[in-house]
Amino acid sequence: MSQTNCPCGSGKGFAACCEPYIIGAEVPATAEALMRARYSAYCNGALDYLYDTLCAKKRPHHDPEAVREWAETSTWVGLTVHSTKDGGPDDNIGEVEFTATYEQGGVRHEHTELSFFEREDGNWVYTDGRVRGNPTVRREEPKVGRNDPCPCGSGKKFKKCCGR
Repeated sequence: MSQTNCPCGSGKGFAACCEPYIIGAEVPATAEALMRARYSAYCNGALDYLYDTLCAKKRPHHDPEAVREWAETSTWVGLTVHSTKDGGPDDNIGEVEFTATYEQGGVRHEHTELSFFEREDGNWVYTDGRVRGNPTVRREEPKVGRNDPCPCGSGKKFKKCCGR
């Protein structure tokens, strides 16, 4: 399973970063470290780790075939951590917002999620996540109607000018 660079984007080698967590030699000290290791598990096909790091309440709802299909049909491109809240070595809960970029069927996707973690028996586990969509675009100026004069100043109707 060993690779040169860790897929989680830490800049460390895989053997010194996420691999010890995935193989069970160490446990992540922070929620972010667990989240990074879970991403690396997807990249490396270590799908049992994803189940093992789920909270007890989520395990009965785990669909290993759906997880396997997503992992195996995707080419994992990169991980960006946007923010963390709590989740340190002395905390019991934590949040990590991230974007995982992957390609599936030649199409690039971005999965942005706010993930929630807590400690169970002293170890960090994934409890839930909220997938984030693209932010809503809000216009400051009023919308131009099809039959309104074009804002470019051509004197034509919008639909016959810039609205084509």
